[in-house]
Amino acid sequence: CTTCIGNSGPLPPPISKAINENDIVAAAVLSGNRNFEGRISPDVRANYLASPPLVVAYAIAGTTDIDLSTEPLGQDQDGKDVFLKDVWPSQEEVNATMESSINPEMFRKQYGKATEGSPEWQAINGGDGDIFAWDEHSTYIQEPPFFVDMPVTPEPISSINDARVLVSVGDSVTTDHISPAGAIKAD
Repeated sequence: CTTCIGNSGPLPPPISKAINENDIVAAAVLSGNRNFEGRISPDVRANYLASPPLVVAYAIAGTTDIDLSTEPLGQDQDGKDVFLKDVWPSQEEVNATMESSINPEMFRKQYGKATEGSPEWQAINGGDGDIFAWDEHSTYIQEPPFFVDMPVTPEPISSINDARVLVSVGDSVTTDHISPAGAIKAD
């Protein structure tokens, strides 16, 4: 829940102020799955998905306005241009690293008992019975009130009268449009 709803923290105030006062289209490069406007930060309107190594490359370059295949990421201590091809590992290097670092036994050990959970998971008291025992004093999760008196057999479909539209949306709808999450700007 960090990058997903902008919980990685706000941008420094001077940067946020400059973005908003100058109508700058700030960009982010991320390897997560939240690449729509305002999700990483309310100040960031352009988000690009990339592999983790490319996220690092763009961070080193300091801009998304770069052709990584022809333009340098920066310069070394001698002022010589450093290109992505200079720091990107070859497939042979990747294979050698994987072969020396990973083996099937690691996965069997890590995931062989995944359904049992960790000792901390095992220590959680799940309670008895078939129905979850809601804690009415919880400030984190509450029983949804619309399920409280819901019958096992649903009532027949009927007309809905005097209802109001909660949201009317067009295309490109995300969960943020119908269920706000994260920071909500004052304006």
